[in-house]
Amino acid sequence: MEALAPALQARAAGPLRGRVKPPGDKSISHRALILGLLCIGETKIEGLLEGDDVLRTAAACAALGAKVERLGEGHWRVQGCGIGSLLAPREPLDFGNSGTGMRLMMGVAGGHAITACFDGDASLRKRPMRRILDPLCLMGAEVLSQSEGGRCPVVLKGTSEPLPIEFSPPVASAQIKSAVLLAGLNSPGRTVVIEASATRDHTERMLKHFGASLSVEPFGDHGKKISLEGRPELRPAHVMVPSDPSSAAFSLVAATIVPGSDIIIEGMMMNPLRIGLLTTLLDMGADIEILDRRDEGGEEVADLRVRAAPLRGVDVPESRAPSMIDEYPILAVAAAFASGETRMRGLAELRVKESDRLAAVAEGLREAGVSNHIVDDDLIVEGRAGDVEGGGMVATHLDHRIAMSFLCLGLASRRSMGIDDSSMIATSFPKFQSLMEQLGARFS
Repeated sequence: MEALAPALQARAAGPLRGRVKPPGDKSISHRALILGLLCIGETKIEGLLEGDDVLRTAAACAALGAKVERLGEGHWRVQGCGIGSLLAPREPLDFGNSGTGMRLMMGVAGGHAITACFDGDASLRKRPMRRILDPLCLMGAEVLSQSEGGRCPVVLKGTSEPLPIEFSPPVASAQIKSAVLLAGLNSPGRTVVIEASATRDHTERMLKHFGASLSVEPFGDHGKKISLEGRPELRPAHVMVPSDPSSAAFSLVAATIVPGSDIIIEGMMMNPLRIGLLTTLLDMGADIEILDRRDEGGEEVADLRVRAAPLRGVDVPESRAPSMIDEYPILAVAAAFASGETRMRGLAELRVKESDRLAAVAEGLREAGVSNHIVDDDLIVEGRAGDVEGGGMVATHLDHRIAMSFLCLGLASRRSMGIDDSSMIATSFPKFQSLMEQLGARFS
């Protein structure tokens, strides 16, 4: 893993040029390991993201009884032990900064007769877990101990007979949906999750890929009803992990705002529930050409040619939030360089990410000389039409996406832009600095 200096500066250094392949998708990497654990037999994974978040999930799978091996860069093998046959971990499961890994694995543990302690770093200990624990308790799991407000460390006692439930998550969250479905794998009946707003569907796709009996139906105007038959005979499957749209977002926006840039992003996942940022940038006037659409491992991917272009402010509807929830910090950077006002609606979920991302983004934009304000759960950015001053130092609050977003801003602002800590970038994108430097970015 590439070592990054704690503090880092980014400065303008001419156009970005070349080709870049972003790392494997983090959401799919987590799920491939977990489904490999729940099979009997060998699952091979290509393109696994080797960031700290995913490596924590790999370690948790091993602690629960799987044999997990790294065969080479991005190539992994999981020898699973099967649904209903997990081992109780001897030590607490430490997920570091990974909310996704922790929440998905809570679902796995909640549906098995094991007791496990879930813990993480200072940032993860601040994040809410009751939204996951509540439906698991409805299924028969028991929370033996928790920190104030349902935060970790959490000791969860699972059940060997998870009750089949019909559950409607209180917020649009793929993590809640996935935890309930993963617990339902060991249920003797049918588990149903009803989403008012559809969230990313990687868990459903992955379950089908591994042989589960699962159906998805439309529900209401924007929702879905997912039904899973419990206790399937999952079969080992080969998984090819496509490039992560949330990581591709940084080079995508950087090439759009740095004058004269012309790059190719290779193999980005084009799942309709993950391309909200791409849709929004096209609405703003970005020059993005979609090339060579193809299928890889059950997901559509494509190459993107991105050239610098003037952007205009837009109104981003709340309904788009589930498809780009992790991309709002970098979208705010794009909005800073647009002409006119950009309003991003319905960002309540950003307040409970790795940091209070809504506040952190607003603070970072002010450091760069960009006017903005928050109205209820909306962020309104007053674009500078390509003339962003920069020159500030952004507090990242241990949040990797805040760090990478404001480094991208520094590549196009008049003065260099600094972040106070870059070490946590390794949680999702360990080669961020070197890949961006290959395109012509300058950091110090």
